Amino acid sequence: MSLLRATARFQFHADFPIDAAVPLVDYYARLGVSHFYASPLTRARKGSTHGYDTIDYSLISPELGGEPALHRLVTSLREAGMGLILDIVPNHMASGPETAWWQSMLEWGPHSPYASYFDVDWQADDPWLHGKVLAPFLGEQLGKVLDSGTLHLRFDADTGQFYLAYHETRYPLTPGSFGTILRAGVPLLDEATLAMAAFFDDLAGEDVTAAQREQAREVLKLAAQTPAGKQAINDALAAHDPLQVAGRQHLDSLLDKQHYRLAWWRTAPETINWRRFFEITDLAGLRVEQEEVFEAVHELVFRLYAEGWIDGVRIDHIDGLSDPLAYSRKLRARLEALQSQRPGRLAQDAPVILVEKILAADETLDPRWGVDGTTGYEFMDQVGALLHDPSGEARLTALWQRVSGSTLRFDEHVINARRLLIAQHFAGEVEAVARVLQSIARMHPESRDWSLVAIRRVLSELLLHVPVYRTYVDLDGRSETDQAVFDRAADAARANLRGTDIELLKVLDGWLGGDAPQDFPPPECEQRLYVARRFQQLTSPLAAKSVEDTAFFRYGRLLSRNEVGADPGQFSLSVADFHQCNAERLATTPNAMLATATHDHKRGEDARARLAVLSNQPAQWAQTIERWLARDAAAAAKHGEVALDAPDAYLLYQTIVASWPLSLRLDDGPALQAFAERLIAWQQKALREAKQRSTWFDPDSDYEAAGARFLTRLFDPVQGADALADILTYVESIATAGAVNSLVQTVLKLTVPGVPDIYQGTDWWDLSLMDPDNRRPVDFTARRAAESMPAEVDELWADWPSGRVKHHTISRILGLRRRLPALFASGDYVPLEIIGAAKHHALAFARVDAQASMLVVVPLYMADRLDSSGVASTLDWADTCVILPDALEGRRFESVTASGSIAPLDGRVRVADAVFGLPFAVLVAN
Repeated sequence: MSLLRATARFQFHADFPIDAAVPLVDYYARLGVSHFYASPLTRARKGSTHGYDTIDYSLISPELGGEPALHRLVTSLREAGMGLILDIVPNHMASGPETAWWQSMLEWGPHSPYASYFDVDWQADDPWLHGKVLAPFLGEQLGKVLDSGTLHLRFDADTGQFYLAYHETRYPLTPGSFGTILRAGVPLLDEATLAMAAFFDDLAGEDVTAAQREQAREVLKLAAQTPAGKQAINDALAAHDPLQVAGRQHLDSLLDKQHYRLAWWRTAPETINWRRFFEITDLAGLRVEQEEVFEAVHELVFRLYAEGWIDGVRIDHIDGLSDPLAYSRKLRARLEALQSQRPGRLAQDAPVILVEKILAADETLDPRWGVDGTTGYEFMDQVGALLHDPSGEARLTALWQRVSGSTLRFDEHVINARRLLIAQHFAGEVEAVARVLQSIARMHPESRDWSLVAIRRVLSELLLHVPVYRTYVDLDGRSETDQAVFDRAADAARANLRGTDIELLKVLDGWLGGDAPQDFPPPECEQRLYVARRFQQLTSPLAAKSVEDTAFFRYGRLLSRNEVGADPGQFSLSVADFHQCNAERLATTPNAMLATATHDHKRGEDARARLAVLSNQPAQWAQTIERWLARDAAAAAKHGEVALDAPDAYLLYQTIVASWPLSLRLDDGPALQAFAERLIAWQQKALREAKQRSTWFDPDSDYEAAGARFLTRLFDPVQGADALADILTYVESIATAGAVNSLVQTVLKLTVPGVPDIYQGTDWWDLSLMDPDNRRPVDFTARRAAESMPAEVDELWADWPSGRVKHHTISRILGLRRRLPALFASGDYVPLEIIGAAKHHALAFARVDAQASMLVVVPLYMADRLDSSGVASTLDWADTCVILPDALEGRRFESVTASGSIAPLDGRVRVADAVFGLPFAVLVAN
């Protein structure tokens, strides 16, 4: 097995099963990838396109081909000298009829062997939920469901179980209620049926054994095979006929005897008594901190690692776990303990552990976690910000304020979004934390008078201002770093609190981890640790939903900065700060992943790079967009139609410009319509995520339809001819500069410290929109065919819209990583000085070790320095030179991506001589 050098991410699903990746192994091996990086492969909900809705951790999904297909893939990878990293989902699984653990919990409640697997509060303060789990899955209120006759009692003769059927969904009934069901059918039962009903009555207690649970499945199954038993069952079903008044009453009474409360889906935000993934009620949180849950979730992973099928894991949503630090260290220990069992040379390689973690700008990953790094969101932010010309910030800010009619900063949009989410979307979770805090308050006379209302008020204000996704309190309380984070949040909250609320804020500081929980006797110690962790498990989804899934769609200064892991309020990043980020990564997490596209990105990596050009030419963009918006407003007024709000139209036009396909022609009606359909889907999702004109809970169908009609007309070759021609003219004016930005982004990802990841299809241009658009099929046939086409620089640039130049760049640099792995894994990172006319429009650095040196030079915001034809290969570098350190004197550098070599003269390299017809230089000297 080779060193982890570069990964290729695949999203597996029924239309792209595991076997579909087997023929791609040779292609990616030639490209220079060392590991495939797979989306979750365990069995997920049928039809899942992402795999994060796990229903069974014990097997590879049959829908993806099962273990036989995985074996074929692993065999091909090993023959090519490659490996496999597997995405795992320890935080949550699907809450539905396909999940046996969940169904068992619904059936037996707290007495199910899986009841403790899920993060359920069985002792909820609400008496209505005491000993029950909320099941908020009905399309309307329960009373309406009963009256509509859509809820039916059914019997499964194969399993011997009664169940409730709601449309296509089955809800199990606890066997402890089967006696009630049978008695409702015939009040005077025969002796055999009476005995059977009594048996089921005995199962309503708390001490039901596993043998009794198994027996419960056989009693009715055998009874149904007798005439008397079959008749008793049929009578029971008839007695629960929802079309009859008495039947509906029996159904209502039957529901009260279950271990769950079947309810309208809208009750979830305020009433839910179990942890969800974000606000998604069909994904239930797991208590992986418990030993039996940890083992059950990871049993297959451990076997696959020990047998040499996988080389490591990517941990999904680690911030959702109760104790990420303890979890990651435990996982590392378990995998390392299995390392010696791996076959052959694989036993020499330490397990790779990467975490999906979004770090704030001034946040670092705690080294105590013992992981290799994150999955690369912070790099995606850093390189994206680097591409933005800081000189354009003021003009684009002013333009956005004119268009939107608002002067709100991005952070103010986040606060407004959090306030909405706390009040409406996470009200139940906030209430649960507040009630635990109240229980702690009542343990001492000095805090007993703090009311639930006051605690909830101060807690809600504090939640508004937590500046990171979460902190990591343990028995020792907060670390110094986390205390600083909490202090920032408390200071911001204090400014909006009055009187005694400020005193209560200080008290909450201690309860939530400012005081070490271990300094208090039980049960207060356990309560303090529990509430601190529930608080932290709440701040993470609250941050994600308020930033990425709300404020990103409200604030539109420049959408290329509205990306997962980024702060749109930070417009750009200086060259010096970018160098510092790379140096820190090399020192702390040299094996961290470097991503520029993911299955969760808001727009493709090359769409963002194209849009970043606007920062370099803000005046041209302002003139163009104001013309478009004025034209649309006039057209809407003329025809008496609903017009898109100006901010929504502004975001839409940025999206059109960013993602306009390079091959799209104005006379190609079907292609125009296909693009319009993608944009319509994007716009509906964007409007609902913004939660202003429309929402997922209450869609404004009229406004959404108006937006769809606008796009349909705009992309009609006849009706939209003039407007489309205008848009295309503008796109063509920035497309080449956008391609230069894309190549800069690609070159940096492949050469700075870290392990580059290539998301499926991004070896060519990636102009995708957010999911599910970014999971569309990839034309791998065309990619393999293009490998045999000419690869000379001149030919590549003549055909640059095809994307082959990006593929060529990736292939050549990954080839260098394969030849010189130590240079990239541990070689020094040396920022280099640039002098000359374009010194403020370039970045340069060297990677150096004992065997080799690499010199990298890339342009920044050079749109105005292209020649008049816009050919990217003729950037005007003038007299710009890179100053080399003494250690690199006397070496001759060969171009990695073109044909040619150069020797430094007087300790400097002239950039125009080093690029060899490309907009960048990647040179190597052995």
